[in-house]
Amino acid sequence: IKMIELRRLSVDDGMDVYVMLQEIPKEENGLMNNANGLSFEEYKDWLKRKYADSEQIGLKDGWKVPSTTYWLYADERPVGFGSIRHFLTDALREAGGHIGYGIAPKYRGKGYGKKILELLLEEASCLGIDRVLVTIQLDNAASKAVAFANGGVIGKQTDERIFVWIDTVRKC
Repeated sequence: IKMIELRRLSVDDGMDVYVMLQEIPKEENGLMNNANGLSFEEYKDWLKRKYADSEQIGLKDGWKVPSTTYWLYADERPVGFGSIRHFLTDALREAGGHIGYGIAPKYRGKGYGKKILELLLEEASCLGIDRVLVTIQLDNAASKAVAFANGGVIGKQTDERIFVWIDTVRKC
């Protein structure tokens, strides 16, 4: 049995997380991994900025909302990451949504996507979010399956993406 846990980003995160972030493409299926391609020193600065994003209150620069980043660990190894936006702007309702996540390529197809979304939904409920929006590119079959497995319902669809709403269940 694998021990699976979600850990909140820390400014002290080390080489294990850094290596995993280098394995996940910089941009894939609409998910941005801005740590990909950074030196280890740049990554340490990036961690500080990401941590500050989670402590932010309200809008920053008129558009940036607070967001918290988490690592999915399986048997003490980071296998993926996800983030939760604490609230949405009009623009984020059209592209972005509340939650984004990615699994390192060598760990895909093992159920980690479903698990990270399940755990992120629990964290979202702790942030007071009752319904989460996940926007998924139309050709991303894996993310659609993950969202539906976690109770997702299509709210609308455009030529580019589907908008899936998922109710959270209070766990805190």
